[in-house]
Amino acid sequence: MKKQKNTEAEERNPCLKEQDLTFKCFHDNSFDKEACETAIDNYKLCKSFWYAVQKDRRKQGIRPIMPPLSERDSIKRDFFAKFQQQQ
Repeated sequence: MKKQKNTEAEERNPCLKEQDLTFKCFHDNSFDKEACETAIDNYKLCKSFWYAVQKDRRKQGIRPIMPPLSERDSIKRDFFAKFQQQQ
């Protein structure tokens, strides 16, 4: 039953892994923000990325605006391929 619950949470929150890592860092470091700066930045970057994806999909009229789990890996792969070509 727990696996199903995690899948549902992942469906709603594409940055669940980053969020969990941030919470774990806080717990392990007595909630010291400075010690968890990398985890926090990674979580913020993840949220910004998926917000931009949602904004783009909304503009294009693509529904649902949050891509399903099955499409997320290919969306990230395409983004990083384009990013590498620009450099």
